[in-house]
Amino acid sequence: MSDKINFLFKSPEESPGYLLAQLMLLWQRKHKKVLDPLDLTQTQFVLLSSIAWLTNKSDNVTQVEIANLNNFDRMMVSKVLRTLQTKKLIIRQEHETDTRAKIVRLTSHGEKVLQLALTKIENADIEFFSSIGDKLSDFNSNMYKLIEANKNE
Repeated sequence: MSDKINFLFKSPEESPGYLLAQLMLLWQRKHKKVLDPLDLTQTQFVLLSSIAWLTNKSDNVTQVEIANLNNFDRMMVSKVLRTLQTKKLIIRQEHETDTRAKIVRLTSHGEKVLQLALTKIENADIEFFSSIGDKLSDFNSNMYKLIEANKNE
């Protein structure tokens, strides 16, 4: 086999997909170090944060809303929420008007754990992204544009 593979990007450093994957791995590793002592996974943290964000707007936060906010699979969300319920970080109860829906709320213990995790994660993020300095706003804006342009594919 003597044919060479032809790459559009001549090196990994020129490939946005490769760079994004490497960045995500490093970022997730940093978050894991912060969340492990709290007995939380990245996904559990995201769901707890989502419940808190959505609760600021409504008292009746549903599993579907949590899944939609994060572009997560509904079955996966349900499974992770069961784990959070076992850890006594959330409660789930039947919706008053929609029997198919479950309302999700943080417990007081869940609020305390989330606040601690949130402080640690936000500090980790500030440290992680500090090397781009005053370009963070532009970076965030570009990430948001990419998310919006590709979320329905």
